[in-house]
Amino acid sequence: MSSLLEILKSASERGVAIGHFNIANIATLKAIAKAGEELQVPFIIGTSEGESEYIDMHAAVALVKDLRENHGLVCYLNADHIHSLEKVKLAVKAGYDSVLFDAGKLPFEENIKATKEVVEYVKSENPDILVEGELGYIGSSSKILKAIPEGAAIKEEDLTKPVEARQFIEETDVDLLAPAVGNIHGMFKDAPNPNLNIERIKQIREAAKVPLVLHGGSGIRDEDFEFAIQAGISIIHISTEIRSAWRHGLETALKGNPDEIAPYKLIGEALDEMRQVVYNRLKLFNRLLE
Repeated sequence: MSSLLEILKSASERGVAIGHFNIANIATLKAIAKAGEELQVPFIIGTSEGESEYIDMHAAVALVKDLRENHGLVCYLNADHIHSLEKVKLAVKAGYDSVLFDAGKLPFEENIKATKEVVEYVKSENPDILVEGELGYIGSSSKILKAIPEGAAIKEEDLTKPVEARQFIEETDVDLLAPAVGNIHGMFKDAPNPNLNIERIKQIREAAKVPLVLHGGSGIRDEDFEFAIQAGISIIHISTEIRSAWRHGLETALKGNPDEIAPYKLIGEALDEMRQVVYNRLKLFNRLLE
């Protein structure tokens, strides 16, 4: 199987993006895998610090390995939004393919210092593991929003600056960069998220010279995704949309089967709804729409 870096290079050449989907249980993984299998496209599984504590890093590695070796799927595992070197070390030792070290809330120079330390450690252990850095704060929770998260970079003057992106890459040597370009974690219940700054994405990609990662993809308009990919986004994170689909599907199943107590008999509706979300996103990101 090709390395994640090779997959990203191919995606950039073809003008598509790789979908990144977070999991905390096997049901969500099954839904994502089903969509990836149906479309025969690569995808990335992510576990945040909280999710990895629930599902366990070693279990996540084993499950993704099974999808590769026994189901023939092209998929990768990312340690998403890790905030300490100690937890980065756990992900590396467990066998993750990539790590996002998130120091986006720190002042610029402190972010560089902390991220550089992580890169040096990871590459000394396994140079094939990709390290992603985050530059700019976009909130920190995959949930339904009532307001833009406090401190999130939404105004143009607060977005990641191309010159800082270049300096960040040069001094940290990260493989991937997650900028703040109008994106936020979470999604609004009855309205789309704010528009992305497509021109800023293009400027950052030209300055940084590394693949860009769009976090907070849930709730973003389809056309913004298309423009963002054209401007240089290589990976797109989706989490809140999947969580919302799980909740809705489970509630529907419980209402329709009030006396059922077997978990596997109740989870089917949620699986179908999550699979549909992932399927639609993968089609869009890979330009497979009719």
